[in-house]
Amino acid sequence: MTRVNLLKTNFTAGEISPLLFGRGDLRAYDNGAAQLRNVFIHPTGGVYRRPGLRYVATARGAGRLVSFEFNTEQTYLLAFSHLMLDIYRDGALIASVATPWTEAQLAQIAWTQSADTLLVTHPDVQPRRITRIGPTTWTVDSWPLAASGPLRFHPYYKFAHPDVTVTPSAASGAITLTASADLFDAGHAGQNWRVAGKQVRIDSVTSAVLANATVLQDLPGTDATPDFEEPAFSTQRGWPVTVAFHQDRLVIGGSRALPNRLWLSKAGDLFNFDLGEGLDDESIEFPILSDQVNAIRGVFSGRHLQVFTSGAEWMVTGDPLTPATVQVRRQTRIGSAVNRYVPPKNVDGATLFVGRTGRELREFLFADIEQAYQAADLALLARHFFVEPVAQDYDPERRLLHVVLAGGDLATLTAFRSEQVTAWSLQQTEGAFRDVAVVGAETYVAIQREHGLFIEAFDEALGVDSGQTQVLSTPAASIAGLDRLEGQTVTIVADGTVRTDAVVESGIAPIGAESSTVTAGLPFEHVIEALPIAANLPRGPAQGASYRLVEVTFRLHETGALVVDLGDGAKPTPFRQVGGNMTFGAPTPNFSGDKRLRALGWRRAGIDRPWRIAQAAPVPCTVLSVTTEIKVTD
Repeated sequence: MTRVNLLKTNFTAGEISPLLFGRGDLRAYDNGAAQLRNVFIHPTGGVYRRPGLRYVATARGAGRLVSFEFNTEQTYLLAFSHLMLDIYRDGALIASVATPWTEAQLAQIAWTQSADTLLVTHPDVQPRRITRIGPTTWTVDSWPLAASGPLRFHPYYKFAHPDVTVTPSAASGAITLTASADLFDAGHAGQNWRVAGKQVRIDSVTSAVLANATVLQDLPGTDATPDFEEPAFSTQRGWPVTVAFHQDRLVIGGSRALPNRLWLSKAGDLFNFDLGEGLDDESIEFPILSDQVNAIRGVFSGRHLQVFTSGAEWMVTGDPLTPATVQVRRQTRIGSAVNRYVPPKNVDGATLFVGRTGRELREFLFADIEQAYQAADLALLARHFFVEPVAQDYDPERRLLHVVLAGGDLATLTAFRSEQVTAWSLQQTEGAFRDVAVVGAETYVAIQREHGLFIEAFDEALGVDSGQTQVLSTPAASIAGLDRLEGQTVTIVADGTVRTDAVVESGIAPIGAESSTVTAGLPFEHVIEALPIAANLPRGPAQGASYRLVEVTFRLHETGALVVDLGDGAKPTPFRQVGGNMTFGAPTPNFSGDKRLRALGWRRAGIDRPWRIAQAAPVPCTVLSVTTEIKVTD
């Protein structure tokens, strides 16, 4: 018989789909796992139990979480809900303001920030500007589109048939406009229109072909003219879909009536969309034309202005962008989701966006050799759980991209392109993840739990979810203030020791002994499960052949507990190290080093897993590498 050592030095391929269980020839198989649940993956390759979740607040209701970073010292979490916005700083509610977006509309809001201002759009709601006046003073108002006296410099467009004309009754003063076909409705009253390049104000509408107006700029004549335009954005035509800043211009992408059109403001004058004479600093507008109508779903300022549509991805170039230099080129044909706005995110110079199918996370990256963008699918190996993303945000400090899935799980990608690390794991909790936002060094999530929708934050000091730590002035044998977890079983850590789980009754949970510092919250189990033994490894077992698992060696770092199943049931592993002993759950030093576990019994080389770690103990656990020794017949 021959002994074979299988060394897994890292987990930088993350959890991989069962569809790849027959591909032991792939590098991803060497560096992957069958399951990685409730763990994060270090960019260096190790895998560790994720931080617990600290309870922050109970949300008003379903909505969106948005990061607002005024500067590195002043960061805020904006929680949108039905017709309201709550602003949090350092986990404390500091302000609340009314907004126009209903709960049903919040899935489609898009936003961009500049300094103390957040611009928010929705195709059915007039766009708003949310302004930080002071740390606790915030306002919500309409965009201040540029004006000069009665003149309005917003985008204009002719929605009528090209052959339709209007005839002004006079060139100045109070006039009537007569259309050659049905054109006007009551909603046009109060709008500025352009007729023959000059502005008039519609005062009232008499019929579908007749309107009363006031001339704001003298018209060139009174002949019938097909040269007329109405506001591109209005209640009748819809409002901007998405927005961004690029090269000192405000970029608007699409509207309900003009889904494939882009508008760029004047340079340095963000709310002025006057086309003027096409000078370099004047505004720009154009449609994205192709073999199909590509509804714009996102605009992003990267190396170039990137435009994400329902059917393709585009690059808008011009250095600088001017009416004379602007060019638009289609790059890839992936398409973006249309039922919900999921903001693209920059990761190491690439823009990560969710594909139209809801099963892809694409990396939109400029390739210098081809001088074009490519869009590799980063979710290819995790297709089994990557389904219908609804929100995403990136934590640059830990190099973690968090993606909320419609089913309630949180998919986490460790991304480090220079080291070729693309590793997925899946986070699960007692409830359902609904949204995520990274604010400074904090990652906040919205979670629907049994008794409400909670805002919580990942906290490395906690080993439980929806957790709170209380420092009691007088030692007590119970902990109160747990009404949000009424009737649920909670894990308790008191004075550094893991106590027996308890059920919350009337907001109180027993501790078991008088203690001063108590943490209580919902338990969660983390799982690290090996891939099946590959049938085509050198000198390894053939598919279906027999092999014996001899020994598994785990290299651990700062680990407080290890529960391993080698095929004969899950068993806690005792630790002993220089400086003291460690017993399961005791407040003694964590263990770093190698832990060797012996196994017995012959197995078949099928899809069974040789080992599995599964534990809910609220203590750290980090696995750096694993060596699996097996015995096969010669």
